[in-house]
Amino acid sequence: MAPEASMKRFFELVDPELRPAAEAVGNIAEDMPTPTAEMTSSELEIALLKWRSVPAASFPEAPALERKIKVEEIRVPGEPGQPPVRCLLINSSPGGAKPAILHTHGGGFILGKPDDFVPYLRAYADALDCVILSVDYRLAPESTYRESVSDNYSALKWLHAKGDGLGVDVSRIAIMGESAGGGHATLLAEKAARLGEVPVVFLCLTYPMLDDRTGSQPVPSHIGATVWTAANNRLGWRAFLGTEVGQDVPVGAVPFRLPELGLLPPTWIGVGALDLFVEEDIAFAQRLIQVGVPVELLVVPGAFHAFDALALGASVSQSFQLARLNNLAKAFGRPHIAVVPAALLPPK
Repeated sequence: MAPEASMKRFFELVDPELRPAAEAVGNIAEDMPTPTAEMTSSELEIALLKWRSVPAASFPEAPALERKIKVEEIRVPGEPGQPPVRCLLINSSPGGAKPAILHTHGGGFILGKPDDFVPYLRAYADALDCVILSVDYRLAPESTYRESVSDNYSALKWLHAKGDGLGVDVSRIAIMGESAGGGHATLLAEKAARLGEVPVVFLCLTYPMLDDRTGSQPVPSHIGATVWTAANNRLGWRAFLGTEVGQDVPVGAVPFRLPELGLLPPTWIGVGALDLFVEEDIAFAQRLIQVGVPVELLVVPGAFHAFDALALGASVSQSFQLARLNNLAKAFGRPHIAVVPAALLPPK
């Protein structure tokens, strides 16, 4: 199908409330070089510099929450032979016993930083009355999965070890990530369960990036048509793995290829029906069911990648937020949340 016809089909299927956001994303992309696996090293470096300079789609800051929920930049010790890991610590209060979230941000393994997600994380910390530690893990292609997985695990171990001083109930630690952060979160939860050093009560995955083979095989033209495409995915995985995708990959580097999933904690997965990751996320949920891991899967019709951040006011975005919040609330033993917090809505 020709590109014009593919996009026409895509827009026919997009939820009407999400169409303006999809159009806006397309306009931005037209003015930017698209990073692909076919670029030379110098071309890729230039493209990444431009993309990393673009402000991430995020939630607006709420002045009341800025005053109420403190955010601290900290450095936690890395694993032996590794540098300290920069993190953002949100809503810590010594002397309490709050649940906690270890957060790994999105960005296709090659983009992003926790600072881009501060308004969203503040809102979650407030709504759930929890502490959040968001990891500024090393990005690909400058580093591969070995370094970023090491960074995330160092942060999780620190959160658990320092829990009393942070006001954290270490028996209620969840791991949460979106997109590539969802892939990181899954690898981290598996490593924590396998090593048995840090108990994790819940895994919250928002349109997670789980399988390196996605994008290397044909997909329907309306799937992954915007925000994160098959070409982007091939690049992200190749940079993350340090090798070609869709072939033999390092053991423990790709969530979907993990041989043992039965150790994972109860899991929530949310994804749009037009997202490039929809098929791999559904298949991953099926695998969890088969090995007895409690899992809830939400597939949102007419929604594309990152729709909830790009179209805050859409009813499908608000329903998605409530589903994610309430699954975390249930895992933490918190009360049900009936309405979307104001900090997660467009400013009036």
